[in-house]
Amino acid sequence: MKPINIKEKFTKFNKQWYPHQIAVVDDMQVILAKVQDEFVWHKHEEEDELFYVQKGTLEMHFRTSVQLNVQNANEAKEWVEIVKEGELIVVPKGVEHCPKTQNGEEVHLLLFEKLATKHTGEVTHEKTQTEYPKI
Repeated sequence: MKPINIKEKFTKFNKQWYPHQIAVVDDMQVILAKVQDEFVWHKHEEEDELFYVQKGTLEMHFRTSVQLNVQNANEAKEWVEIVKEGELIVVPKGVEHCPKTQNGEEVHLLLFEKLATKHTGEVTHEKTQTEYPKI
């Protein structure tokens, strides 16, 4: 039950796309991550995710499949939301997303998600992490 200095916690690691857990609230975890360039397209079927931009600007790319009436064909719809420093965005469960940064900028994120949330959903990638260090 002590205050957590988020800025100080960001000084404890440098690896990008590698989440670090700083707190647990019931079945939710508070995570810090440094990110740069493009992540992995993925989704979480059962969990929402909250991204708070502590530093920099995040591009959150979204992709959904739209059912067309022609022979059961699908069409992908893509869009981007810009999340600036001091802003947050919630990614609803089941929505495919891909965080990116602009022009090689390093962005600092605070995430709030369920403990059971897999880093890249059901996608396995070289950036996928299965355990988050506690700092």
